Amino acid sequence: MRLFKYLILLTFLPLFSLRAQTFVYCSEGSPIAFNPQVTTDGTSNNAASYTIYNRLVDFAPGSTEIVPSLASSWEVSKDKLSYTFNLRKSVKFHTTKYFKPTREFNSDDVLFSFNRQKDKLHPFHHVGGGIYEYFQSMEMGKLIKEIKKIDDYKIKIVLSYPNAAFMANMAMPFMSILSKEYGESLTLKKEQNKIDHYPIGTGPFLFVRYIKDNQVRYKHHKEFFGNVPQIKNLVISITPDANVRYQKLKTGECHFIYAPAPSDLPAMKKNAKIKIVEGPGLNIAYLAFNTDKKPFDNLLVRKAISHALNKAAYIKAIYMGHAMVAKNPIPPGIWSYDDSIKDYNFDLKKAKELLKQAGYPNGFETEIWTLPITRPYNPNGKKMGEMMQADLAKIGIRVKLITYDWATYLSKANKGEHSLIQMGWTGDNGDPDNFLNILLGCASIKSGSNLSRWCDKSFNKLIVEAIRENDVALRTKMYKKAQRIFKKEAPWVPIAHSVVYRAMLNEVQGYKLSPLGHDIFSNVKLEKRKK
Repeated sequence: MRLFKYLILLTFLPLFSLRAQTFVYCSEGSPIAFNPQVTTDGTSNNAASYTIYNRLVDFAPGSTEIVPSLASSWEVSKDKLSYTFNLRKSVKFHTTKYFKPTREFNSDDVLFSFNRQKDKLHPFHHVGGGIYEYFQSMEMGKLIKEIKKIDDYKIKIVLSYPNAAFMANMAMPFMSILSKEYGESLTLKKEQNKIDHYPIGTGPFLFVRYIKDNQVRYKHHKEFFGNVPQIKNLVISITPDANVRYQKLKTGECHFIYAPAPSDLPAMKKNAKIKIVEGPGLNIAYLAFNTDKKPFDNLLVRKAISHALNKAAYIKAIYMGHAMVAKNPIPPGIWSYDDSIKDYNFDLKKAKELLKQAGYPNGFETEIWTLPITRPYNPNGKKMGEMMQADLAKIGIRVKLITYDWATYLSKANKGEHSLIQMGWTGDNGDPDNFLNILLGCASIKSGSNLSRWCDKSFNKLIVEAIRENDVALRTKMYKKAQRIFKKEAPWVPIAHSVVYRAMLNEVQGYKLSPLGHDIFSNVKLEKRKK
């Protein structure tokens, strides 16, 4: 009998060992692609940006401090127009079933990655459609005058004009470094489209496979230039329902869950096996008006809706109080936030008067697109949509609620097919430009991230001048003026700034909550808590 028990233990020992080395992250949605050059959503960034790829510089864990990554050091010219990056040597790209590199990372990979987005004649520029939302919204093509290869491990980037956020922008996911050699191998096989879906990077984890709408699997990169992750196998279990994520956490099917439902937080806090990490989010939830469509090209209509939505009620019912009412397009945690601005108060009588003045005394019919997945800035788009629908009915606006799967939602929204749409944003680098320019700048209409499709010349002039100014005090004045124009013209209804939560089993150690909304697991380990 003892021998039999011993044999059974030997049989299952590899399974126990594998489980101890596998980390399961229950996420809220499916990635759109596995290349942060072509995505902007947090779901896709969590699946690719900090697992598979690196950038020349990165943000230090849990902060917005710029630290070396693929560049070991850099020098900036006195006029702030030239940035010379010294590249790290002996950095290895991933070896997978579909690609085996023959050389290490060098300057050619940097030029390949940046010029793909910048140069319309680049062989990969039009692969996947030629839309690089961040790069184009931020007008990086105009900003970057030239990228020079000095030698295999040194490059110089020359700017057309100073840009106060340039280094922070370089640490953002869209500036991730791809393998030129991999691109060339795909070209020979005429499989260029695979570059965005079968990724090759230098990051701490390498891609194994993606089962659509189910899971993503990774292995740790044994030859990673930084600290090799202690987690040998990383699994993203795609679980859109927040309550189901919680159930999986309780049963141990997940070690870590994204954005727990506010209604589940009290029970989680009482569970001795679970710990919660929380922090203020650099985020904004909003309802955007498509100002290209009637009647939302009418300012009086936009103001009427701004007065009709009971934002305080949404905070109570949907966020369970774990958020604050928003009035500006940037969160209070971002410098230059103007707290002196007065919001449109909840006033149905005023809303009806404005609708009448606009020529709609009996209201009208429209649609609101509701978020299909949990986001840190909006935990329940469907419920918020139902509350908005009820509020607008009181002033005669009859609303039909519409939604799509996440990829379709983003694609159709970027094309401007919506009338009213729920959306939000978590800051990428701690700079006001990351909100005001990307979400409301004129250049962002074409790239798709300006969902209001609102282009105000005075507003745009301010944000363009502000990013070229290095004096923070002057930038602050310009951004405050821009916020006042935004409030007057009302291209959105800002809804909420939420507190960010993550929940995990106690055995998860080493996780740091990012102020930029990223979930990064390269430094995480699993340790059973000592009794």
